[in-house]
Amino acid sequence: MLTLKLIWRNAIRHRLRAALTVLGMAVAVLAFCLLRTVVDAWYAGVSASSPVRLVVRNATSFLSPLPLAYLSKIRAVPEVVKVGYFYWFEGTYIDSHNFFPQFAMSMPGALEVCPEYIIPEDQRQALIQDRRGCVVGRKLAARFHWHLGDSITLKGSYFPGEYHLVLRAIYKGRAPNTDEAQLFFHWDYVNETMKKTFPDLANKVGWFLIQVQRPDQAAPVAAKIDAMFKNSLAATLTETEASFQMGFVEMTSAVLLAIQVVSWVVIGVILIVLANTMAMSIRERLPEYIALKSLGFKPRHLAAMIIGESFLVALMGGLLGLALSFPATQSFPQEVTQYFPIMYVTDTTVVLGAAISLLIGLMAGIIPAWQAARIRIAESLRQVG
Repeated sequence: MLTLKLIWRNAIRHRLRAALTVLGMAVAVLAFCLLRTVVDAWYAGVSASSPVRLVVRNATSFLSPLPLAYLSKIRAVPEVVKVGYFYWFEGTYIDSHNFFPQFAMSMPGALEVCPEYIIPEDQRQALIQDRRGCVVGRKLAARFHWHLGDSITLKGSYFPGEYHLVLRAIYKGRAPNTDEAQLFFHWDYVNETMKKTFPDLANKVGWFLIQVQRPDQAAPVAAKIDAMFKNSLAATLTETEASFQMGFVEMTSAVLLAIQVVSWVVIGVILIVLANTMAMSIRERLPEYIALKSLGFKPRHLAAMIIGESFLVALMGGLLGLALSFPATQSFPQEVTQYFPIMYVTDTTVVLGAAISLLIGLMAGIIPAWQAARIRIAESLRQVG
């Protein structure tokens, strides 16, 4: 109890210094958590992927389409349970600043393959029955203040023309890492328009999303589908949903690496700051440690007090930084959240932030504790005098 009381009083003896050190620690942990959250948001699509889903795309490029005629052959594969198809729709809502992911997809097939999008049954039926109907995530609906029945007009770029949609459903994610900032509408609506205006773009899809019975069937089914279309004009590349999503992440791997390096540099800087603070405390308290040794305190007692003080300062700063990370994540500007809609502090980030705080406290206190434990009373008295 006496040791704990000494640790607390030593930690707050110089209140301004202690407050600034705690604040610096908090800012460092906050920055670390925010950078980790951005990295997690980058990998959100990968972490949300299902092990029983496969993506069938054009082997040449993701941007190259596949014929709709492939659908019947893919469905005929015995292990395939469900099939849906999608096309990335490069549309503009009002102006180019209002970016959000838009997909034309098969209904109800694609909805059945994606159970992570929870839609009330009445809204689901209204969506399926209305060829111009669309469904949006609740975050996207909140962003533009959309309500059921609202008209949404998208100006196509790759698919020229204006597409007048009606909001029939609003979905919510089954899990925290489900993207709730997307818009989906009927592929048939786009296809019918293309048949009239640009027949070369009709009856084509961006990719097929299929569901197999068990994860261990993914590799054999992928090989079977690719072999089926090997000698066709549009050969396929079938991969797991996680691999498909990872392909997009790898396009920006250099940026991700830079963010991760910066996050650890921030931690290194605060480690140096806290270690310097502890070293200053040791120099100032040299007469006190001599007196304690004279009274019978052993080296391990002095080491425990110094490391305990370092731990305490680091822990207070770490907890403050972790507490601030939650509101800070929610305050990201819209320019960021429109590209990274899944922004939340994960349990892993919290645990990692707390562990790093304690590790910094330990490392910053080790050398000063070792120096204090080695103090010899006679030599130190000469230095003090």
